[in-house]
Amino acid sequence: MAHLRSRRRLALAVPVVLSLTASLGFLPSAASAAPAAGTVARAADGPSLAYVVNTRTDHRTIESVQREIARNGGTVVAAYDRIGVIVVHSANPDFGARMRAVRGVDSAGATRTAPLSAAGTTDEGAAQMLSRAERARLAAGAAAGEEPLEADQWDLRAIGADRAAQINPGSRNVTVGVIDTGVDDTHPDIAPNFSASQSASCVSGKADTTYGAWRPADADHYHGTHVAGEIAAARNGIGVAGVAPGVKVASITVAQPDATSLFYPESVVCAFVFAADHGIEITNNSYYVDPWLYNCMDDPDQRAIVDAVNRAQLYAQRKGTLNVASAGNSNHDLDADAIVDESSPDDSTAQTRTIDPHECFDVPTQLPGVVTVSAVGVKGTKSYYSSYGQGVVDVAGPGGDKYQIPDTPSKNGRILSTMPNNQYGFLQGTSMASPHVAAVAALLKSAHPYATPAQLRALLKAEADNPGCPAEPYDGNGDGVVDATCVGGKRVNGFYGFGVVNALRAVR
Repeated sequence: MAHLRSRRRLALAVPVVLSLTASLGFLPSAASAAPAAGTVARAADGPSLAYVVNTRTDHRTIESVQREIARNGGTVVAAYDRIGVIVVHSANPDFGARMRAVRGVDSAGATRTAPLSAAGTTDEGAAQMLSRAERARLAAGAAAGEEPLEADQWDLRAIGADRAAQINPGSRNVTVGVIDTGVDDTHPDIAPNFSASQSASCVSGKADTTYGAWRPADADHYHGTHVAGEIAAARNGIGVAGVAPGVKVASITVAQPDATSLFYPESVVCAFVFAADHGIEITNNSYYVDPWLYNCMDDPDQRAIVDAVNRAQLYAQRKGTLNVASAGNSNHDLDADAIVDESSPDDSTAQTRTIDPHECFDVPTQLPGVVTVSAVGVKGTKSYYSSYGQGVVDVAGPGGDKYQIPDTPSKNGRILSTMPNNQYGFLQGTSMASPHVAAVAALLKSAHPYATPAQLRALLKAEADNPGCPAEPYDGNGDGVVDATCVGGKRVNGFYGFGVVNALRAVR
């Protein structure tokens, strides 16, 4: 599996919505004139790449730009007129530059650095599957009223989700959309709460609602199924329980079906628009948009990626969808002056570069209005891998930590949840923290059905419990080396934002 990460928020000195708007400038047209009449672009002199072309949203401009796309050797895959984003394939090596010179185009660029093939997440390390013998042992020792494997779910108890379910397990009028590698909706813990009518595959950049298109390509694409179980595994006497076992969950698949499982921008644009148009109240985003860990605004391709995905997620917010995203597993300080990125681009040859996280954005995590989530372990302290940052992280959630060992039957500090083919397994990562927060947001939406995304963000922060910065220097893996520095106070700080979410408080 691939990967994930953030920026300043409204409650603090320099709001992200302002800084990002300033960086984008709402992307006025890159040039005032189209290429000279009669000029015909080379159509197939290079490898076929995917592009996003971002325009004004009036029909005349979009129609004009689409003519220029064809004239410059591009083929439209999908046109999202309401947000002015057009997904294109082209083998013309000059396509991006030529489109940036077209009147009405705000930004345009390639969404990948490797050619299109027939076809990232934020979990940390390999999955640990729960064997049948272990499942039987756990089930035999389950307490009355518990799910068979719930004794190993320390994360539910850590945020009061077990007690919250007795008060309000969540409303079936609320759906959480899992934008991920696909969800195995045949799993007996997921099937009771799965919404097929709100599910699709967006892998191509255009929504495919064919029955079952939302499912993972194979058992190795387990990430989305694990996330879905954390959110809404039913309390049905089978396996595990989700944080919000009464809400519905939908699958919007965006990962490439090959071994890379990459999450390309055009797929994510499609997913946000689909979620918004299909009445999904909350999306969970446990990934970063490939191929760039951070998208720098001084690069035209990366700028276009930020613009396209931001338009889509803002559209979703305007339609009433709250977007929740993981902060990433690099242990990066996202409010630092500089970060070394050694992994980008991840679809070809990576090159080490030093970036400013205030000018180079993790997408969608650092986009305005997105709830950014860091991870904690069973002790309630920052997970050793979790990225952080004052004014960046909004809240924290249980993501697991192999160095923080719980007093549970399996003594496993990771998060136990559903896996494809009726399996269960442990994973850790901010990928696991984000769905805990998305599920608490679903409980809040159940209790406050008319709450807007902005109001839900405020409620998440208000109900959170903040442990404050550690009294001692932070050494996440116990090797005697200080791994991170927490900045801030008891109310809000760089490790936990406004605190660890609390499901019990949310339903009360």
